[in-house]
Amino acid sequence: MKKIFKYFLLAILAVAVLGTFWFLWKKSRPVIKKYQIETVKSGTIEKRTVATGKVDPRNEILIKPQMSGIIAEVYKEAGDVVKSGDIIAKIKVIPDMISLNSAQSRVERAQLSFTQSKKNYDRDSKLYEQKVISKEDFEKTQLQFNNDKEELGAAKDNLSLIRDGITASTAAYSNTLVRSTINGTILDVPVKVGNSVIQSNNFNDGTTIATVANMSDMLFVGKLDETEVGKIKVGMPMDITIGALQDQKLTASLEYVSPKGKEENGAIMFEMKAAVKIPKNVFIRAGYSANAEITLAKAENVLTIPESCIEFGGDTAYVYVLKTIDPQTFNKKQVKIGLSDGINIEVKSGLKFKDQIRGAEIVDKKTDVKKTDNQN
Repeated sequence: MKKIFKYFLLAILAVAVLGTFWFLWKKSRPVIKKYQIETVKSGTIEKRTVATGKVDPRNEILIKPQMSGIIAEVYKEAGDVVKSGDIIAKIKVIPDMISLNSAQSRVERAQLSFTQSKKNYDRDSKLYEQKVISKEDFEKTQLQFNNDKEELGAAKDNLSLIRDGITASTAAYSNTLVRSTINGTILDVPVKVGNSVIQSNNFNDGTTIATVANMSDMLFVGKLDETEVGKIKVGMPMDITIGALQDQKLTASLEYVSPKGKEENGAIMFEMKAAVKIPKNVFIRAGYSANAEITLAKAENVLTIPESCIEFGGDTAYVYVLKTIDPQTFNKKQVKIGLSDGINIEVKSGLKFKDQIRGAEIVDKKTDVKKTDNQN
């Protein structure tokens, strides 16, 4: 029994020694690396940048009242399409008591004068017909009657204007009716029935009754980093992608770049604006977040390779051109590169169309798994 156990231990020891020698021999053998083979192609390289921002109407008009008072009626709401002159709201005037009393007093005085002038006019008319008084005297009485009649009408209009904000002669153009000044869409109506409103004057901007904008004339308003703002210029085209409309890409033309930057989160940003072309079947809401893709440079029909194939030695770029397939051998070759889009890069010289070059290393998954297990 002891001999059997002894032979068993010797066998295990022999296997361990042989396994160790095999492992060391295997490890000492050179590792053969394999690489993906990339082909030189012909294509277009575009260098683009992205500006973030939003889409807003070019002009948002604030509709303000021409008199102070209380909102009596609101006829429109946000989203309604209006034309210039359409009534948005009606204001009820709250008169100043001093002005109201003064206007009422003026009407009473004008009424007294008119009553007396009418009596004089009626009496002198009969006397003139009987040729008791001269034409000149009658005309004076007639002039006074007409003046008092006109003053009574003016006093009544003034009282109506102070008390109601409207007169019989100007009812169609009353300041109590707040109207849209442009054709467009109502973006906001911040007031409700019963709210007090103030007319615009030298000391107050006045209460905004509604905000109206032409939704067919929109701008992309965004910001661009200082490292790229020098590469753009007015008139450049760009593609607008709106977050709320994933399947819709719009075109725009750059109209404005701010001459002064502002610091934001440690970077200097410059405001930019671009006119957006909106198809008739697309409705854009004010304030949509959007991205603008701007083509800074473009090279068409040029030789291209993946940028990952390039190796640099100082200021010189190199690639490895395929020499033999099995085993893989390569020749190191200097190339002159051009425009890059971050994935592919232009090759100006050093390679020909359909040349094959070394790409990324092919990783042996089994070997990689064993390495990972050993590390763990």
